[in-house]
Amino acid sequence: MTAQHVAVGVDGSLIAVRALDLAAEEAVRRGATLRVVYAVSDRDEAAPILAAAAERIHDRHPGLPFETEAAEDDPVRALARESAGAALTVVGTRGLGTVGGTLFGSVSLRLAAHTHGPLMIVRGDHPCGDDRAVLLGLESDADTEAAAHAFEEAERRAVRLCVLHAPAHRHATPELPSLIPATSPGQRRQAQEERAEEAVSRFGIARLRQAHPAVTVDTGTVRTGPARALLEATRECAVVVIGRHRHLGPVAHTLLHRSHCPVVLVPGTD
Repeated sequence: MTAQHVAVGVDGSLIAVRALDLAAEEAVRRGATLRVVYAVSDRDEAAPILAAAAERIHDRHPGLPFETEAAEDDPVRALARESAGAALTVVGTRGLGTVGGTLFGSVSLRLAAHTHGPLMIVRGDHPCGDDRAVLLGLESDADTEAAAHAFEEAERRAVRLCVLHAPAHRHATPELPSLIPATSPGQRRQAQEERAEEAVSRFGIARLRQAHPAVTVDTGTVRTGPARALLEATRECAVVVIGRHRHLGPVAHTLLHRSHCPVVLVPGTD
């Protein structure tokens, strides 16, 4: 196995075929090997599915090196294990029909919390291989890995990067309103925190801009409704990249269930 590879889970469903196609495209962009994994209880069951996947790869990407594996294991464990050495792991968001059992659907959500590297969950309703931009949702300075991944993705695709800074919601203790707008202790503290967050975000993006000068970057900040703002932005993007924290928050859940393009979750520092 090569150190640089893209892993994809298949199960014979239509969404798995789309996941295979996108994983192959990602492998081509990276100059990486593609590993096709089918998790089953009996290896003999995997032969037809893996053979069909191999034929599709040969037809669409004749020069792409790839490997296939029938893993006798739980799908989450098998793909989480694969993710440890992968540049990217790709799965579909749900299974269609009964072929292959339960690889997708709820399993993809469980997998989202266990991968050791970037995970692409394939969903959406438009093509992803054109000149659509890469979308980055930034929550905090812990999302440095997600930001770096988004810049690299935009550079590989030669497209714009749209950065939407959506700070995590903080609980605010109620206080008596000030007679002068924005001058109560709580309001001043909130304003200071917002300025600090924006400074951290700008500093991190500035460093990545220097490292990737060919990437055109558009930035914006949203204070309310970050999940809805990011969801709307996915209508025009090829892929959305967000950080994955200890627990999947409302933004991640919204995108995984309703995004108009594939979602990439990148583990960060908590």
